[in-house]
Amino acid sequence: MEMDSLPNGNSTTTSTTAPSTAPPSKLTQLTESLKLEHQFLRVPFEHYKKTIRANLRAVEKEVSSVISAVNDYADSDISNDDAVQRLTSLVSRLQGLKRKMEEERRTENLQAERCCARIDHLESPDAENLTGWANMRLKRILVDYMLRMSYYDTGLKLAESSNMLDLVDIDIYLEAKKVIDALQNMEIAPALAWCAENKSRLKKLKSKFEFQLRLQEYIELVRAENHMGAIAYARKYLAPWAAMHTKEMQQVFATVAFKGIPECSVYKAFFEPKQWDYLVEQFKQEFCRLYGMNPEPLLNIFLQAGLSSLKTPYCYEDDCTREDPLSQESFRKLAIPLPYSKQHHSKIVCYITKELMDTENPPQVLPNGYVYSTKALEEMAKRNDGKITCPRTSLVCNYSELVKAYIS
Repeated sequence: MEMDSLPNGNSTTTSTTAPSTAPPSKLTQLTESLKLEHQFLRVPFEHYKKTIRANLRAVEKEVSSVISAVNDYADSDISNDDAVQRLTSLVSRLQGLKRKMEEERRTENLQAERCCARIDHLESPDAENLTGWANMRLKRILVDYMLRMSYYDTGLKLAESSNMLDLVDIDIYLEAKKVIDALQNMEIAPALAWCAENKSRLKKLKSKFEFQLRLQEYIELVRAENHMGAIAYARKYLAPWAAMHTKEMQQVFATVAFKGIPECSVYKAFFEPKQWDYLVEQFKQEFCRLYGMNPEPLLNIFLQAGLSSLKTPYCYEDDCTREDPLSQESFRKLAIPLPYSKQHHSKIVCYITKELMDTENPPQVLPNGYVYSTKALEEMAKRNDGKITCPRTSLVCNYSELVKAYIS
């Protein structure tokens, strides 16, 4: 006997509806939202902290330089005119620093306002505007996906048209775009500058991204047959990493002994173009870790949450219905790491009407073993003088020959 199942498989889990409860408070709604919106708040906050730290370092460096200069002038024997000229120069430096700090303060204020706007957004949903809030959330997820997939212009247009620039991280992704574009063009300088700018954070994360960049620069010197330059570069930039990455460095250093690109697969791999693709992917991972982002796009995470309840062995069979999202290859790839959904009670959908078969509309079995709903077969019998034609095998039989099936 063959039975047609729901688009998502042979059976699904049935559950009873919980008794209605009082609507949750705003605080409860915010708490539940925060469980899913960690990245939404974390990213602008980390960007805000990064800006403050950078500004503080700049002020400390400039003030320290001015104080040091003043001390040098005080200890030196110079004329009054020279002293006035040098002090005037120092005053100009401090005035320039003041103007720069005023600009940076405006930047900090904008970033602080962005953090506040996101908190306000998370507190805003209620019974009256929940649909609009959910639509805005969907657009945020789509913009996040577009930016991660390098569709920057499209993501920006969607954010602008939806008036939600404060709710998306376009400027942060554009920062990453500069490094990604440079690596794709086989340029390492912007990536090294990014590592220097975030050196303390990357060190705490135990990142090896800068080491991989240095290795690639060394390989490029070897590729250009600049062996002496490669050796000097290794002594200056790779020696500090020797204790942590001894094996990798031994393999890389051996490449200088070959004339041209080595034929040995162990060493030849360092010269392959895919090494640059590897650096791009590694940068994306470190960038997400630095800002507290999910390594996977939010859209993938939400889709996988839904697919986890639809995935059954039937979804991967050749006769899986087209209504099943998992009949599409892209969704199947997303669902690969997911477990099968737990099913307890059978539910069957009619092949003809696509309606659920239950006690009110029980399944009927044809002589050939195929099963359809009573409603569909009764309507077919009325139109054909009591005759039933199987839509899949073209078998013709009388309605009286059908056998009722029972769902367990």
